[in-house]
Order: sequence, then structure tokens, then C-alpha cells
Amino acid sequence: MSRLLYKDESYEIIGICMEIHRELGPGFLEIVYQDALEYELKRQNIPFEREKAFQIQYKDFIMPHKFCADFEVFSTIILEIKAVSHIIDEHLTQTLNYLALSKLSLGLIINFGQSSLIHKRVVL
Repeated sequence: MSRLLYKDESYEIIGICMEIHRELGPGFLEIVYQDALEYELKRQNIPFEREKAFQIQYKDFIMPHKFCADFEVFSTIILEIKAVSHIIDEHLTQTLNYLALSKLSLGLIINFGQSSLIHKRVVL
């Protein structure tokens, strides 16, 4: 049986997100859930960077616009927050791009937009 990458850290993040979802429920914009998550991560002394920016290189040119992931948590996990009816392929592609740019291996997509919290692990 294979071991989950960053199992304890990802369970801790998902647990925090479940608590936020229990408190707020669905129906808010992503920014509300991001603010609540920032509050909880600070409160629990979990290292994170919100709106983590990554440069994009095209050939020998560094593009002026950066690609920003919602959160980088524990310096090992990209965390993308959604408040939509369903996680779609574009969300997976976006998270894979963040992983490639960050050189990290695990992304979590958390969707607060349904009656139950939905999460998806993305491994590069």
C-alpha cells in the first residue's frame, strides 16, 4: 500500500477547512473562505503564505505578470480555495501549473460551494 504524501499536514488542513465549512456553510465568495482560513492558520500557528506569487518564464523572458496560488502551507502544499458547484478540469490544470512552477508535489483543491466540503488531492 502506498503512503499519502504529506498525510498529516493535508489532514490538518482539510480538518480546518471542514471546521470553516461547518461554521459558514456554502454560499459565500472564495475570499470569505480564504479570510477564514488565514485566521485559522494563524490561530493554529501553521506556517503559510497567502497569494503566493510565482514567476512565469517563457523561453528566455520572465513575464511581468505572476501566477498566484491561494496559499502555500507548510512550505510543501499548494492550497486552492473554490466556492463553486463542482471542481472542474480547469481547476486541476491550474493546480498542476502551480505545482510545476513551485516545484512542490502536492496540491489540495478545497471546494466550499456545496452542502458538504469537497476536497481533491493533486499530486505532481
